[in-house]
Amino acid sequence: MRYFLDTEYNGIGGALLSLALVPDDGEELYLTFKTGDTIVEWVERHVVPYLDTVPDPLVCPRLDRLDAAEALERYLGGDHDAVIIADWPEDVAQFCNLMITGQGDMVELRNLTFRVLPLANFSTAANSKVPHNALHDARALRDHYRSLE
Repeated sequence: MRYFLDTEYNGIGGALLSLALVPDDGEELYLTFKTGDTIVEWVERHVVPYLDTVPDPLVCPRLDRLDAAEALERYLGGDHDAVIIADWPEDVAQFCNLMITGQGDMVELRNLTFRVLPLANFSTAANSKVPHNALHDARALRDHYRSLE
């Protein structure tokens, strides 16, 4: 199955703040992360206010990296041919870094395919119901990708 990926992070190469996977059909995954880092000013202004807007923060609390990696493993574990589609390489890098759980250890996800599709003249944030919210941006990416098929 195809999953459309978006992440929000604390500046280029910074700590992961949220990750969303939106499948072609079915249940979505939205994870937000605990962070103790000083937040980059742009991120503080444009991303942080929207982290907990969906889903209900009581249902989806902020996680530490290990709990989030385990949630990712549970979500994708049954799909042995998952295709992860992103429009920005940092999203894939953040996803892959989340899979690493320790020195020489990773979650049990195998046979993943990643596709990075830079989309000229399209911005997920500009077409999102909640710009710079990973879940809404991933939905916008899915909808745009489908419109191109």
